[in-house]
Amino acid sequence: MDIVITGQQAWDVEIGSNCKNIALEFTKNHRVLYVNAPLDRGSLLKRGSEDKISKRREVIAKKRASMEQVADNLWVLYPDRLIESINWMPRSFIFDLFNKRNNRIFAKSILEAAGKLGFRNFLHFNDNDIFRSFYLKEYLRPHASVYYSRDFMVAVDYWKKHGADLEPRLIAQSDLCVANSTYLANYCRQFNPKSYYVGQGCDLDTFAAGITSPEPADMVKVLRPRLGYVGSLQSLRLDMELLEFIAVTRPDWTIVLVGPEDNEFRQSALHGLPNVLFTGSREVGELPAYINAFDVCINPQILNAVTIGNYPRKIDEYLAVGKPSVATTTDAMSVFAEHVYLAGSKEEYIRLIDLALTEDSAEKVAARRAFASLHTWENSVAEIYKAIAAAGFTI
Repeated sequence: MDIVITGQQAWDVEIGSNCKNIALEFTKNHRVLYVNAPLDRGSLLKRGSEDKISKRREVIAKKRASMEQVADNLWVLYPDRLIESINWMPRSFIFDLFNKRNNRIFAKSILEAAGKLGFRNFLHFNDNDIFRSFYLKEYLRPHASVYYSRDFMVAVDYWKKHGADLEPRLIAQSDLCVANSTYLANYCRQFNPKSYYVGQGCDLDTFAAGITSPEPADMVKVLRPRLGYVGSLQSLRLDMELLEFIAVTRPDWTIVLVGPEDNEFRQSALHGLPNVLFTGSREVGELPAYINAFDVCINPQILNAVTIGNYPRKIDEYLAVGKPSVATTTDAMSVFAEHVYLAGSKEEYIRLIDLALTEDSAEKVAARRAFASLHTWENSVAEIYKAIAAAGFTI
């Protein structure tokens, strides 16, 4: 069975991507066409000088091939047609008309590429693409359509406007849904009974090697105990007040935040605290060494509709290095309850970090690493295959 993937994250995205990892795992047994989102007119006008936009412009102008083979059994498609920017429109039949037109244009590029590769009876795997892929089941006529839910998108303002109506309908019309957290699987099951929890993968080899990584140069003089967070620093997802509370309550602890900041973080009071260190962005290959340099890893999520159902991929990364970790209690964190300290309040964070610092042991390190080793992309994709079979389809 050949597989066509559409989604939100392009192949040339700089950050880690579930869908890219899943695509690579699919290629062990199937041919895969990974379809980038088509260029829209708004992006062309606002960001036309960016390298990625320029590349897509050249494809549309027929100055560059639209399809590239990037690995065995894996091709990436840069659609050769421009679509309209429509999210600004009010919810109405006009939006639906333009969205259907965009889908039709998108589908034409996909079908032409699939035809060149000899894809006929293929499976369509949709990674949370609510608008551009809404009508693709109708236009592509796949053997089976799979909706992959990895984020609660409709909690984000951009997607909420139209997605609150469209995503439940898209889930309902898909042949099955798979989700990377129990919360999202239950959400999908409200609209489609064929909804399955398939877990999450992690690049475990990279992070497991962190247990022997030398200390980064900028960590050598940082006072212990060190509490560390690795990932994007976004106020929509992280609790800045909690971080400030920890830093002020325990000035003897150093909080190290590794990753790019949004405007709210850059302007926050955290930058004025002597025991809070911002390292800025680091390459993925450097992250295991930072995790290994921490005494306790933290995931101080803020509780909102965006975060409550998200699978915390970084927790697997922390555990793969064997580090004690303290995180905010959420539905998705329940699967980690035996190996992670879960806090429901600011005060509980303080108590549990203290506990994590005092009761660590070689046995606990080994147990954390063993648990993380279960969360591979191979295992997650195997669950996707099981879900497809349970829904009555062959692959």
